[in-house]
Amino acid sequence: MRATVIHAPHDIRVEEVPDATVQQPTDAVVRVLRACICGSDLWAYRGESARRPGQRIGHEFLGVVEEAGPGVNGFAAGDLVVAPFVWSDGTCTYCAEGLTTSCPQGGFWGSVGSDGGQGEAVRVPFADGTLVRLPAAAASDDRLLTALLALSDVLGTGHHAALGAGVKPGSTVAVVGDGAVGLCGVMAAKRLGAERIIALGRHQARTDIARVFGATDVVAERGEAALAAVRELTRGEGTHGVIEAVGTEESMRTAIGIVRDGGSVGYVGVPHGSGTGVDLDAMFDRNIALRGGVAPVRTYIPELLPDVLDGTIDPSPVFDLSVGMDGVPGGYKAMDERTALKVLIKP
Repeated sequence: MRATVIHAPHDIRVEEVPDATVQQPTDAVVRVLRACICGSDLWAYRGESARRPGQRIGHEFLGVVEEAGPGVNGFAAGDLVVAPFVWSDGTCTYCAEGLTTSCPQGGFWGSVGSDGGQGEAVRVPFADGTLVRLPAAAASDDRLLTALLALSDVLGTGHHAALGAGVKPGSTVAVVGDGAVGLCGVMAAKRLGAERIIALGRHQARTDIARVFGATDVVAERGEAALAAVRELTRGEGTHGVIEAVGTEESMRTAIGIVRDGGSVGYVGVPHGSGTGVDLDAMFDRNIALRGGVAPVRTYIPELLPDVLDGTIDPSPVFDLSVGMDGVPGGYKAMDERTALKVLIKP
C-alpha cells in the first residue's frame, strides 16, 4: 500500500510500505477514505520536532473497516468509522474518566512502529476502544464525509479549548489563532452559547470563515495592539475566556493579556518556541485559570457527532484544498506557505 513518510525537514514522500494487517486480536484494519494534514504536522515538516527518516506521518482519518481481529466485538468489515488522533483501550481508569489521551496502552498515529493516517490503510490497535461508527449513508455524501473527518481532531480539539476557557451561555470569548483548530474553537464557543466571540487573525479568508462559524468581531492586530483592541471591545475588562490555539510564547502572552480577571484560558496549541509566555505572578494576582492540553477527542466524538450529522455545525469549510496521495507533498508545502488552511487527502 502507499503511505506518507517523512525523511527530513521539507522532505515528505509517498512511498510503498508494507500493507496494514491485523497483528493483535483487538486490531482492525481501516481502508482510508479521507485523511488530512494537520497544522501540528508542520512542526515535523519544518524540522522543529524530531522524526526518524522514513517515519510515517498523519493522525486524522476516517474510512471503512476491511478486517477485524477475533477480539474485536463492536465492528465488522464494511463499517464506516472515524478514528480519533490517539488510540486508546477504552477500559483503563483514564479512559473511564474520559482522559483517553493518557491511556497507558494508547498512542499516536505516525509514532515509530505505527501506521500514519495519511495512507491507504491503517492498523488500528484496540479497535473497540478507539473507533466510532458512522452512518453508512455518509459514505456517499462528500460534504458530510469531509465534515465528519474534523471529528478526528480539530473539531474536538476546539471543543476541548472552549471547555478549558469556561465558555458558557452569554459569555464573551476571544480566540487566538486563525488555523483550523482556532476556527473550530470559534464554532465550539458558539455551540456552547457564547454571546460574543472575538477572533484574532490577520488573514481575511480565514476570518471570513470565523464569521461564518460565529465570530462577532475580528481583531487583526498583534501584540500590544491586539490587547488594546480587545480591551476597547470589552469596556477595558477583557474577555471571560480565551481559546489559545497557536502554542507560541507570543500567543500565550496575548491570551493571558486579554482575559479578564477571574477568567480562564483554554490552551490547545501544541507548545513550541523559546518559552511559555506564562506569567504566574499575573495569573495569581488576577485569579486567571489555565486549562487545556492534548484533547481527548474520543470522549467528545459521541457528543459532537449528532450535531455534525444533522447540520447544526459544519466544520467542512476548514478544508480548503483537496489532493490525492500524489499531491500530499505539495499539500504540506501549501500549508507551510499559508496558501492553504487545511489540506484534505482522498487516497
